[in-house]
Order: sequence, then structure tokens, then C-alpha cells
Amino acid sequence: MSEIQPWQHHHNFNQEKKAAEQKTLFVVLLTLSAMLIEIIAGWVYNSMALFADGWHMCTHASALSISLIAYILARKYTNDKRFAFGTWKIEILGAYTSAILLGIVGLFVLVISIERIFKPIEIIYNYALIVAVAGLIVNVVSAFILQQGHTNHHHNGQGPYHEEDLNLQSAYLHVIADALTSLFAIFALLGAKYFHWNWLDPLVGTIGSLLIFRWAFMLIRNTSVILLDREMDSPLIKEITEIIESDGDSKISDLHLWRVAQDKYACILSIVSKNLCSITDYKNKLKKIDELVHITIEINYCK
Repeated sequence: MSEIQPWQHHHNFNQEKKAAEQKTLFVVLLTLSAMLIEIIAGWVYNSMALFADGWHMCTHASALSISLIAYILARKYTNDKRFAFGTWKIEILGAYTSAILLGIVGLFVLVISIERIFKPIEIIYNYALIVAVAGLIVNVVSAFILQQGHTNHHHNGQGPYHEEDLNLQSAYLHVIADALTSLFAIFALLGAKYFHWNWLDPLVGTIGSLLIFRWAFMLIRNTSVILLDREMDSPLIKEITEIIESDGDSKISDLHLWRVAQDKYACILSIVSKNLCSITDYKNKLKKIDELVHITIEINYCK
């Protein structure tokens, strides 16, 4: 019915990012190649630090892969009405699954590293060092590709919002952290080769496994919050309440807030008021909050 079109709107809250998708695809292929080389070389050359670093590269490889899949699916199902609030949570669900797998990988590396502390074996240092340096170079190249030229911050009087691609930004920071892990592996190999600190390599392997555990825990914690819609402690709750109740009459009796994209939210409001304010009036008040992209309001008039 054409008469209801003014009140209809789309539910595609993620913008298509073709350039970001292509950059992510390139870095995913580069990272996966380096990851496999480090894991195989670490095992063949008996370097647990290198082995752990290879598995740690799996963390940002997984994050990048999830971002890539999200871009592809978001573009493919842009107008698919089966997704009530878009396809953004596909990325979150994938990240949660990846975090569980990473925890298992961390446990595997930890067990082998501890075993090597008590039962050391000879390491082929020269080859292991070459592969470790190559892994570090891959991280630096990946960081350069993913680097955001700048971050745009805008202010509308209520608070900042960001135009940057937060998925790529988090992947960029992840690559930087992984580069530091590669440096740990190189340090351990050099220490064992030139100072005969043979205990250093499995020790760094243990530290690498703990870093994997840390990333897994952070991913599980952050994705669980989104998947369970735990947003009622968000600063937006206070901001919404202050705006609606600023007239001294309107009171919010029920409020629900959840994320529909990286920095975009939907909300449902139930308002009690004596004044005959319309739904449009309340929505106009909330327009100053840029993060709110989908608002549903119920009004209960009382005497």
C-alpha cells in the first residue's frame, strides 16, 4: 500500500565497503600463508616460540576472516528481509566461535611448551630465525595495508561518533600486537643460539600461549555482551532518559537498547506523559543522538 511508504524504512545499517573488503582479502591470504609457514617451521625446527607465534597469528587471521565474511554476507543479503536488523551479528557469532577455538589452540601450545621445558630438544636456529623474521615482516606489511589514514571524529553537542571502519581498526591493532609476539620469538631464538639459554624458547612459547588465552578471553567477553544484548549499562541509556524526561512531565516506564551495528543502536521506549506530545515529537528530540538508527516509541497518557 503506497499510503504507508512514508512510515517505512530499510534495516540495512551497515554500509557496503568494497575497498575494505578487498584489502581484508589480501591480508587474510598473506596472513594465512605466513601462519602456516611459521607453524610448520616451528614444529620441524623444534622452536616452540616460533610454533606459538604461528598459532598466535591465527588470532588476527580469524579476526580478518570474520570481517571479510561479514563484508561479503552484508553485501549479499543487503535487502533480505529475513534479517530483521541486518547481518552484522554474523560477524559477532563468528568471532565468538573463533575465540573458543583459539582457547583450545592456546591449551595445545601451553602443554607442548611445558613438556619442552622438562624435555628439551635441539633447535635448528638459523632456519627458525629466518622464518620468524619473515613472520614479523608479514605483520608489518599487513599493518601498513590496514592502517587507517585518519580517524574522523564529529561532535553534535551530545557526544562523538566515528566514521572509521571499526572492524579494520581492531584488526590493525591486532596485527600490531602480533608483531610484538614475533619479536618475542626472535628474541628467544637469539638468546638460545648465542647465550645457550635453551630454556628461553619454551618459556616464550608458554608466554605466547598465555597471550592466545588472553585474546580468546577478550573475544568471548566482548562478543558475549553483544550476542546477549547486554547494553543497559551503556551511557546512551542515561542520555536517552535525560532527553525524554527533560520536559519535567514525561517519564520512561520501560526502555530497551541493543546494538544493530558496530556503533549503531536500536531502542524501544515506553513513555508515560500527561501532555499530548506525539511520537514524532519524541523522535525529533532523540535525533541528536546519532548512534540511534531505529526507534520505536509507545506513549501512555495519564491524567
